[in-house]
Amino acid sequence: MLMPKRVKWRKQMRGRMKGKALRGAEISFGEWGLQALEPGWITARQIEAARRVIVREMKRRGKVWIRIFPAKPYTHRPPETRMGKGKGNVEYYVAVVKPGRVMFEIGGMTDEEALKALKMAQYKFPIRTKIITRHDAVAGE
Repeated sequence: MLMPKRVKWRKQMRGRMKGKALRGAEISFGEWGLQALEPGWITARQIEAARRVIVREMKRRGKVWIRIFPAKPYTHRPPETRMGKGKGNVEYYVAVVKPGRVMFEIGGMTDEEALKALKMAQYKFPIRTKIITRHDAVAGE
């Protein structure tokens, strides 16, 4: 699973998810992409589940680019713990995703196969996403 090799600070504040994605909103590597439509935290497990289903659907053809990385630590207090006593332990890592962010890209395969693989990956995320092509991005400008 994806996680940082080392971090400067073990625990982080929650932060805010205002606005649209400033960077990473266009297809840079492949021909097809999976773009977020809502803000949210995507866990390392969800990224891995989506990656696995994409690779399985591709059947050893083409290439996958993962454009998000879970760098934010998510802390969790044990159940039935009293208030106070500090912040909980780091349980897993999440990627902060804003609307417009391209999360996955694939290339080197037919349109039907790419569409099917990304459609299967859409089910793995807790946020709404849409499938985009490099051609859509050029036509939209």
